[in-house]
Amino acid sequence: MSQDPMDFEWSYWIEWGRERVLWLLAGHLLVSQVSRLLVEKYKPWCLMVYGMAACWLLLGIKGFAVILLHATISFAVAQFQLSLLTWLCSLILLSTLRVPAVEEAKRKWYDTENEYYLLLFTVSVRCLFCTSFSLEYCWHGPAQKSSHSFLWMLAYVFYYPTFHNGPLMNFDEFSKQMRKQEAFSLKTNLSILIVGIIRIFFWWFLAELMIHLMYIHALYSSAPPLEAASYWALGGLALAQVLFFYVKYLVLYGVPALLLQMDGLKPPALPCCVSLMHSFTKMWRSFDVGLHRFLVRYIYVPMGGSQSSLLGTLFSTALTFAFVSYWHGGQSYLWYWGALNWLGVIVENGVKRILSVSVIQDLI
Repeated sequence: MSQDPMDFEWSYWIEWGRERVLWLLAGHLLVSQVSRLLVEKYKPWCLMVYGMAACWLLLGIKGFAVILLHATISFAVAQFQLSLLTWLCSLILLSTLRVPAVEEAKRKWYDTENEYYLLLFTVSVRCLFCTSFSLEYCWHGPAQKSSHSFLWMLAYVFYYPTFHNGPLMNFDEFSKQMRKQEAFSLKTNLSILIVGIIRIFFWWFLAELMIHLMYIHALYSSAPPLEAASYWALGGLALAQVLFFYVKYLVLYGVPALLLQMDGLKPPALPCCVSLMHSFTKMWRSFDVGLHRFLVRYIYVPMGGSQSSLLGTLFSTALTFAFVSYWHGGQSYLWYWGALNWLGVIVENGVKRILSVSVIQDLI
């Protein structure tokens, strides 16, 4: 039976997974378990060297050089210990991904468009990791130089399970957990691995079933079927699409999350089922937990967040969604998507504030 080919992201990562990425993740697992068993103290550096080698193998020397250059520039700018300067550097580095001349030059490095896209996705995710490290460096200062050295930045940036597509893990969480030397049990890890693989295979099978039977994305790519459908049918298609998106990310984030567990780290929680959500706020908090933590820690709270005035809260929320839209690509439809989400969150919080007034509560 033929499958719906219109979901680019699923087809893309499944193809890369079968070709090379899953084998490289298996290699990471082997290096991780051997280093935990024999040289626990040097585990971060063993994994860093493996991540750099995997990057070189997959993206070539030029792709590796781009990521190393981004990390070096970010670290150099962080030495000034100015958060605003760090953010400016991060946004400039991110903007280089959309410069036509730079895009064209990078395309020439590879034989296929898929290889170029792998570099693009990887660098955009690495930008967030570089930003996280640099801001933590700014906030902690020279007193904690050993835990915020360039070597630790490389260990964080080249950590392979989260390398190409996430999930995002802030540097403070990563370094704290990576330094912790826990008792290692091969038997316990083996049981975690077996249960994890069974769960991922179940989610993958479910996603493949949806791709082969439902043709949600093919229907969305053609106007006539949508125009002919009733509102109930359109609602059903929308629900089917977000449910597929949820199952897809259980697989795409489930694999690296399992490897994080095997490395003795606590991964961000996997996406919460969209059918259980009824609010924009909960959706943002519990779908991509790693991204949510990044946005709250580095944008929302530093800009005042909920502790500031009404206008301050509106501004910090707007800035957060503006960054999300820009990081995802900055196309016009992403700005509309970000604006609608911002509006949804603002309306929800506004209604909550109104309902918390004692007069309104008495009326209820």
